[in-house]
Amino acid sequence: MRLLVGLLSAVLLAFMLAEFFIVFLLPRRVNRDPAIARGILRTLWIPWRAGAGFLPRASADTMLGIFGPLGLIAILLILSAGTMLSFAGLHWALSTKLGSPHRADFGSDLYFSAGAFVSATNPATPTGGAGKTLQIFEAATGLGFLAIAIGYLPALFQAFSRRETAVARLDPRAGSPPSPGRLLERSGQRGGWADLDEYLLEWETWTADLMETHLSYPILGYFRSQHINQNWLAALTAVVDASAYALAYGPDGSTEAAELTFRIGRHALGDLAHTFSTRRLERDPEPRSRERLSRQEQEELRSRLEGSGLHSEADAEGAANRLDELRSSYEPYAIAISRHLALELPDWLPRGEVRDRWPTAAERSS
Repeated sequence: MRLLVGLLSAVLLAFMLAEFFIVFLLPRRVNRDPAIARGILRTLWIPWRAGAGFLPRASADTMLGIFGPLGLIAILLILSAGTMLSFAGLHWALSTKLGSPHRADFGSDLYFSAGAFVSATNPATPTGGAGKTLQIFEAATGLGFLAIAIGYLPALFQAFSRRETAVARLDPRAGSPPSPGRLLERSGQRGGWADLDEYLLEWETWTADLMETHLSYPILGYFRSQHINQNWLAALTAVVDASAYALAYGPDGSTEAAELTFRIGRHALGDLAHTFSTRRLERDPEPRSRERLSRQEQEELRSRLEGSGLHSEADAEGAANRLDELRSSYEPYAIAISRHLALELPDWLPRGEVRDRWPTAAERSS
């Protein structure tokens, strides 16, 4: 019996240490997601998201925004608890002799293991060589958990800050919530296709950084923006939408940057969709059939942009078909992420008044 418990504890310990290494240290690939961390987030997120659906919009967004930090704490606590349980099983299996006061039962071994993990000092001291070795190893593991977790947080919040800075910078061009139609219209007013292409080039680097950080730290996807009408997915989708429109309707030779941004944006949406919601994407046909931009709206958008400065000499029907083809290559991924993370996607056509002036804190409180 003790041999079996010892083997199981050793396997569990190896699994917990490997999981911690993948979550907090290893740059992750698209198809290599830690099983425990993924299971924790999915198990907690589904009822959390459902509960937020019963609240008003502002309260729901606040509740959903709390999940990211809490999910990170939950992962750390569960991995730590599993590690302590593993060491307790090893102590029990080896019949580690501990100084008084101690009884040879698993509860006492678990208490001793927790004390060794969170603190270098412990009221009970092992007398055998195996017990002392385990105590030293567990104390070092606990210290390593703490140091790595502390070092993980600055990198996480620096990536969050870079993301949100770019999201905020999109507001003067695309509004809040962002709209690809508004982004295109204002670019036309400012300088036409050349201005749009130059602006889209700035987003190539941000999109690549977003993809890298959210693949390495998937928990970032659950962190919400500071404003209720902004989010990273809407910003990314609006930029990719504008790039797709430029590729479909723009004059030859004036959309080089749009093509680069479109390609990296489509890549990012595809990888992140598999990271957050692979099963939903594969099993749910709705994302592929849902229309974000009907042909009537597409014609209305083209007419508005013709008047703003984004004149197109391309065949209208051919350009419309080209835009539909481009959209079909990334929209299913964007919709899958939107449904899983409860993040709103942007409307192609601006809805309502353009919000150019944000109220100050004093105005909101008055």
